[in-house]
Amino acid sequence: MSDLVKELSEIASRVAALAKSKGADDAEAMVRDGSELTAKVRMGEAELVQEAGSRAVGLRVFCDRRSAITYSSDLRPEALQAWVENTVALAKLSEPDELNTLPDGGFATEFPDLELYDPSVEGVSADEALTVAIAGEKAALGYDERITNSQGATWSRVVGGMAFANTAGFVGGSKGSYVSFYVEPVCDEPDGKKRNGSWWTASRFLAELASPEEVGCEAARRTVRQLGSEKIDTGDRAIIFEPEVARSLVSTLFGVANGSAFYRKSSYLLERENTPIASNLVTIEDDPLIKRAPGSKSFDGDGLPTRKNIVVDGGVLRTVLCDTYTARKLGRESTHSAGRGVGGSPGPTSSNLYMKAGTSSPEEILAASEGALYVTSMMGFGFNAVTGDFSRGAAGFLVEDGKLGRPVSEITISSNFDTMLKGIDMVGTDLEFRSSISAPTVRIANMTVAGN
Repeated sequence: MSDLVKELSEIASRVAALAKSKGADDAEAMVRDGSELTAKVRMGEAELVQEAGSRAVGLRVFCDRRSAITYSSDLRPEALQAWVENTVALAKLSEPDELNTLPDGGFATEFPDLELYDPSVEGVSADEALTVAIAGEKAALGYDERITNSQGATWSRVVGGMAFANTAGFVGGSKGSYVSFYVEPVCDEPDGKKRNGSWWTASRFLAELASPEEVGCEAARRTVRQLGSEKIDTGDRAIIFEPEVARSLVSTLFGVANGSAFYRKSSYLLERENTPIASNLVTIEDDPLIKRAPGSKSFDGDGLPTRKNIVVDGGVLRTVLCDTYTARKLGRESTHSAGRGVGGSPGPTSSNLYMKAGTSSPEEILAASEGALYVTSMMGFGFNAVTGDFSRGAAGFLVEDGKLGRPVSEITISSNFDTMLKGIDMVGTDLEFRSSISAPTVRIANMTVAGN
């Protein structure tokens, strides 16, 4: 255990014990300590350099089935005493809830090394970050003479540690890093309309980032290829979602496949567990134990050991992700999927949520999809969680002669999300874990496109 995690663990244990000594039946405390650096350039000039650090502690106390949650950034002993006393007093004034207790045991006792921290990330200076950002934007601007402007290039890092403890004897902590680089160039249509595209790279480990030149050139390529975008005729056609967009489908599914949505009855998937909700090509897993992945963790926000959960297995809904409280509301067991911030209540969350890769390469999907719409971006949020109705603005390309053809924009794609998932008829091999929600290329057999 690093010195930082050890220090934070001691603080969390002390705060939880203090709350119990002040009259709480039980308590749990979370401490976070972190620093971040953001360096942005635009047109070769530094536009923003921001570096900050913070430390805060959150406390949840239980008194006679009542609870209160507060947080503080003042960790002086005398300040902690008063703050804890006030939190206990606040809990005693709240409404009782029979479910307001700690989990019934089963806390994590082993903490595998998931390789979440890279010390070299913390060693990058603001000058070095600016140098990377300038190089990435320069590569984008030099890629094509039609790239005339830029929304900028941004290099960011977050490094920190956290610890969580409760009065049932659990204490655990971890240290992590995450670094990303993003470039967004702009080009002009003959009529003066602006087209912007972007590309990014991210990892917990500095050495795993793509070079700034690679990111800049890919961002520029994705920008230039949009020139000449136009609407297409309204009608039904196959839709291919590139991975950057396909992961939003996974995110949308999580929004209706979690304990909170179920107990609030705000999901079209109610009473559909162990029944088909998607094509048999679709398997969606939540795995917090993948080494170096963005969402990995060895224990959840309730202190329970994390585990892989299969949400959809061959198209069949197997489980919905629950923390302890939502599981109790539903009369079931937690899936060890609690998430929380320093000052918030725990709730169901995902870790590394992804659609498993299929057997078709992206090239094979294009070759089999003449006339399909290949979607590279979606706008707005037109989704009804209760009915599953789905409608969003989109842009992308027509598939012509087995490859990306004419660019398309200013259209809307719509269907019902249940129909969409069941209509997935090809899944790509190109799954990557750059973010905590991921998917490969996905083709849906039919959706309505509203254009001309």
